[in-house]
Formats: sequence, structure tokens, C-alpha cells
Amino acid sequence: MKAELIAVGTELLLGQIANTNGQFLAQHCAGMGIDVYFQTVVGDNPDRLKEALAIAAGRADLIICTGGLGPTQDDLTKDVLGELFGRKLVIHQPSLDTMVGFFRDRGAVMIDSNLRQALMLEGSDPLVNDTGLAVGNGLTEGDTHYILLPGPPREMKPMFLNYAIPWLRKVMTDETPLFSKMLKFTGIGESNLEHALLDMIKEQVDPTIAPYAKEGEVTIRLTTRAATQAEAYAKMAVVEAEIRRRVGEFLYAEEDVTIEQVVYRLLQEKQVTLAAAESCTGGLLADLLTTIPGSSSVFRGGVVSYSNELKASLLGVPMNLLEGEDAPGAVSSETAKAMAEGMLAIAKTDYAISVTGVAGPDPSEGKPVGLVFFAVACKNKPTEVIESRFSGNRETIKLKAAKSALYLLWVRLNG
Repeated sequence: MKAELIAVGTELLLGQIANTNGQFLAQHCAGMGIDVYFQTVVGDNPDRLKEALAIAAGRADLIICTGGLGPTQDDLTKDVLGELFGRKLVIHQPSLDTMVGFFRDRGAVMIDSNLRQALMLEGSDPLVNDTGLAVGNGLTEGDTHYILLPGPPREMKPMFLNYAIPWLRKVMTDETPLFSKMLKFTGIGESNLEHALLDMIKEQVDPTIAPYAKEGEVTIRLTTRAATQAEAYAKMAVVEAEIRRRVGEFLYAEEDVTIEQVVYRLLQEKQVTLAAAESCTGGLLADLLTTIPGSSSVFRGGVVSYSNELKASLLGVPMNLLEGEDAPGAVSSETAKAMAEGMLAIAKTDYAISVTGVAGPDPSEGKPVGLVFFAVACKNKPTEVIESRFSGNRETIKLKAAKSALYLLWVRLNG
């Protein structure tokens, strides 16, 4: 079954609220084996809503509308569908009784416009609203099924789960669900990951392979249809094994989690502690870690040594590394190493990680924007230093550097 989601509301087009309903419905449709191919947002305008419904009916078997079921004159969804299909709007008595009781119990006056919320399309099936007043509808017109849901998520979600899904199951001929598995990568860019898997992506049939990226991380989503999760994972296993063979060194998780969450878990499992010495990331590395509840059990803290003076006075970096005609400078492997080792000595942790580089927008010390050095110091082991180069604006480089630092630590913890 092919579906289209139509969100009705001018406030959505103006960006006054986010369309979180679309995400919720798409996820649940996938679980029922329904392919959502299109999502449309249309304002409270009858002509444009008619046009959106006509387009959707030409390419979808199921159309789910959210919004436009309220009491005001711009709540038009039922009116427009009634006009399109030549169906009258009739009172759903149980919803009207609930509404009358609602106003009576609160000592409020129910005005005539509230009656609109108890209207349903003639010949449709009512979808009960347990958390609000507007009744939903399920109806079939020709070969197309329609579900009308309220816009507020607190009303839409229980109506869909408790009443729309059972209605859907009565009209559906196939309910083979979609299953997806996330493979999370870091330490490799989206273009390089895609290049390594390009032939697999071009030749994909089932399971499908979809790469997508956020700054500093890349996800591969494997998707297939199957009767059970076990069957789905068995179908994905061959494809996943080949992906692991090619780029497994960058694979840090098989679920939708961040690299900082995985590093936190590893630190907990190994019962070791960490401290951070940051320059160009300006405390972002520490912020990523401390966003995780309970991180204080493994992360002891850090130093943002933005200036050479603080690198020397707080971390003990020798000034002859930082300044002077022959000095390697603040952005160097030598300084990154000294920062990590200084942090390890101060914090008395098991691990310390350092970041120093040029975030931009201008070069520094004659070194290019995007050049970053990392170091991981550990008790009784040699300090490891890595050089990387990143592209993007200042904020992007800072985030990529912080994520890369966590990746290096992840590699070290797994070594």
C-alpha cells in the first residue's frame, strides 16, 4: 500500500510549529508495511487543499490527513472532502454527547461553532478522540482510503494508535512490515563512505542501502520487508557483512546512538576515567559528553586552554613549543601531545584527550583553516597523536573535531 501524508494548517507553512505528526505517522506506517512516498503540507485554503487531495489520490492508496478538524471556520478538512465526494456532514452523536458533558462539567457555554468538531462524513467510520473533542474519520472512496486525524499530537497519536490502526487493518490486503537497521560510522566522511560502497548502492535491490550524514557522523540504513525481525535481520546479514569488510573500522554502533554515547558506555564498562584539554573546540567536546546523564561517573572535567599562556600555566605546555622562531606552535603535534599529557597529570585520570587546531575563518600561525591535531594520553602507554584536516565553516570544523576526538578515543578504548 502506497500512502501520502497531508498536514493541514497555515501555521505549519509559516514555521510557527513543526510537523512532528509526519515523523510519527511515517514510522508507524513503515511498521505496518505501508510505503509513505510523499508528505505534503497545505494551508487552510479550500482550493489548495482540494488540489493537494486530488494529486494525492492520483498516486496513493492511502491518504492520511492531520489537522483541520477543529471548531473554527478555517478548519476545512471534512468540508472539502465532503464537497469532493458529494457526502454530507452528519453529527456523530457519541462525540456530541462527550462535548456537551465536557462544557457542562466545566460550567462553560458551548457555542454553535463547537458542533463542527462532532461532524463526520456521511458513510464514514468514526475514529474516537479520547483526549480531545474533534472526532476523526476513516472512509473509502473508490480505490482510495482516507484517514482524518486532528492536528494536536496529544490528540492525533492516541486516535491513530487506538482507532485508525485497527480500521486500517480491516481494509489492508497486505501487512508485511518494513524493518530497518542502523549502522553508525564516524572517522570517515559521507563521500568517502559512499565511494567505498558505491557499487553496492547502485546494485541494491533488497535490502536497500541508504547513506545519510550529520556533521561528524554518517549512518547507513538497511531496510527490508519481512514477516518477523529475525527474518529481516537474516536478509540483511550478507549485505551487512560486506559493508563491515569494507569499512568496518569506522563502524561504532548498530543502533541510532551518537559516538559520545558509545564512548560513555565504553568508559563505564572498562571502569576508567577521562579528562579533556581543548583549544579550538572551545569546550564542545566536554559539552557533548556532559549532555549524557550520569557522565560524571567517568568524565572528570577539562580545561579550555584557548591562549598560549593558559596552555603553559594550566597544562604545563613548554613555551618553547608554543612561541619562538623555530617553535612548532600551538597548532602542532608536539603541543597536542603536551596538552594531553599535562591534562592526564593534573586530572589523575586513566585517559586524557586533547584538541588543538584552526577553526577559522582565518589561518593561524601560517597554518590553514581546518588543520587539527589530536592526542590521546593513557597511563603506562605511549601517547598517540593524529593530524586531520576538515572543511566547512567555524562551527562545522569545531563539531567535526570534537566528534573525531571521540572517535580516536573509541579506537583506543577498543585497542
